[in-house]
Amino acid sequence: MVFSSHLFLFYFLPAVLAVYYLCPRAGRHAMLTLLSYLFYGWANPLFVVLMFSSTVVDYLCGLVISGGREDLLDPASPRTRKQRVALTVSILTNLSLLGFFKYFNFGVDTWNATVEALGWGHLGLDAVLRVTLPLGISFYTFQSMSYTIDVFRGDARAIRNFTDFSCYVSMFPQLVAGPIIRFQEVSEQLRSRTHTWEKFARGAAFLSLGLAKKVLLANPCGKVADTVFDAAARTPLDAWYGTVAYAFQIYFDFSGYSDMAIGLGLMLGFVFPKNFDSPYHSKSITEFWRRWHISLSTWLRDYLYIPLGGNRRGERRTYVNLALVMLLGGLWHGAAWNFVIWGAIHGVLLGAERAMGKDSPYRRLPAPLRTGITFVLVLFTWVFFRAPDLAASTSYLASMFGLGPDAGGGLLVRGLIYQPYYVLCILTAAVITWCAPQTWDWTRRITPARAAIILALLIVGVVMLTTQAFNPFIYFIF
Repeated sequence: MVFSSHLFLFYFLPAVLAVYYLCPRAGRHAMLTLLSYLFYGWANPLFVVLMFSSTVVDYLCGLVISGGREDLLDPASPRTRKQRVALTVSILTNLSLLGFFKYFNFGVDTWNATVEALGWGHLGLDAVLRVTLPLGISFYTFQSMSYTIDVFRGDARAIRNFTDFSCYVSMFPQLVAGPIIRFQEVSEQLRSRTHTWEKFARGAAFLSLGLAKKVLLANPCGKVADTVFDAAARTPLDAWYGTVAYAFQIYFDFSGYSDMAIGLGLMLGFVFPKNFDSPYHSKSITEFWRRWHISLSTWLRDYLYIPLGGNRRGERRTYVNLALVMLLGGLWHGAAWNFVIWGAIHGVLLGAERAMGKDSPYRRLPAPLRTGITFVLVLFTWVFFRAPDLAASTSYLASMFGLGPDAGGGLLVRGLIYQPYYVLCILTAAVITWCAPQTWDWTRRITPARAAIILALLIVGVVMLTTQAFNPFIYFIF
């Protein structure tokens, strides 16, 4: 079930809101948990069993770490062997689930390709089993795991109520595509939060604007990107046009989903953190990662980069840590070498920016030029993110520089991608990306004029849903 569907908008969401607000306060978390399990199990009921198992393990480990107390552990006090074992069990359980379901097929395919290339085909694995990737497993395992880590560090109070913890893990607004909500960010809200008309109205605005981003911008940009990337050959202009279309698709698709998730949370009384901060305004790759998918980048920083030593163990170790974090970040996005290379390129760029230092000539370039350079670098990396495999990535990059196959016969492709509707959508996406205020800021004060704009965008978005057969959410597959 996706947010941008009539099933969700006209049936599931109204039912959830009605049941939630009619339910006594003491039973709201239990009801929200059950409804979230229904939402998650809509695609495959077995996915619910997996998430429930992970929830039980992390809940019990949290109790062991806290010694059954809800007060904060003293961060300075030594942790017992029992506490360290409980944390290890939680981390290994989550990583094992993620590793098996996300990387089993990748591991088998990589092994078979390697032994085949070495002429040892007889050593290949004849794996009949092909593992189905459960929706959102990359998100809820990181989210659930952060709970036990925060409790172990003394950054969050352990929770004794299993229903409340289940609600935190399974909450449908951010369950399958984030943002990755850390327990310390909502722990107090699980105990007590306010429900106001102002909060509900802002939530409805977030939901409406996120839907408009998704349906009116991401989907048409995605059609252009798919057409260009799937073409047998393309001109340099077509290749650049397709890459820009994909850059807008993934941004408005994912930021639109995040807006809808934040809006749904507000409608239920929860305040979730910001997940995008105009990333294409960035003047460097370092700044880009402070603005793009903030919940993931800060998670990797706090739970991987800093524990590895961060920048506290010398320059060489800092570069190693940056590279390792970005490689794992790439692999988190998808079980394919394309994603590993995508992460590696970002790691190299982050390291290069650090090596240049704050006094580099690049820093003295005009701000608009630095923004343009950063955007072009990001465009190159998106090719690896979007292309189906490594060979397709290199072929596409060659096309961008006129080194690909002859595209003289690609009149049909050009006739499709340069239709006035698609060109207008991409131009509108560009204007909104670099000129319009962010949803986070624009919805702080909803005037009658803004309410009219929001309502109009909602109506147009819903109407467009009836005409669009192309309606994927990119981050559902991660």
